[in-house]
Amino acid sequence: MHIVLGILGAIVTILILLKRLADAGIDLGGLNPVLWHRRRQWRQRYQGNPIFAMDKPMEVTALLMAAMAKADGDITTEQKQLILSLFEEEFHLSRRDASGLLTMSAHLLGDGREVREKVSRVLAPSRANFTPEQAESALSLLQRVADCEGEPSELQREFMQALEAKLRPHLEPAPKWA
Repeated sequence: MHIVLGILGAIVTILILLKRLADAGIDLGGLNPVLWHRRRQWRQRYQGNPIFAMDKPMEVTALLMAAMAKADGDITTEQKQLILSLFEEEFHLSRRDASGLLTMSAHLLGDGREVREKVSRVLAPSRANFTPEQAESALSLLQRVADCEGEPSELQREFMQALEAKLRPHLEPAPKWA
């Protein structure tokens, strides 16, 4: 009986100490690994860079077109006009919606370095949503933006090769008996 009373006394003591720690502002619930993992996922989703969460092929293509134009510095007037006309023709957007899409893409892009360096991470959420026709169209649109002011620069060629490497396997049909 004295052993049971000793165990009950220890449990009550531990509970009182935990209550006192909680009153002092120290929460031991943060030590729970499942809770920690869930909080970390939410934090990454809502505080992370939104370019890595884009899942619509049209928005991703618009972002990549802006990144291609901005590869050598700021977007020139000719590149801007070309991109706006491509948005209107290919995406069937009004002039106002095309301008809004370009503004959104330029805002999310920043200096563009992160998009060019992490192409696979940018394409990861949307790659499965690309149809083969959309992927081919995206590559041709990106090539037209790169060719806007003559011969593409070395940086633009490297960026285009990285994009083709990520989108071309999606275009190739899977073997029949895979």
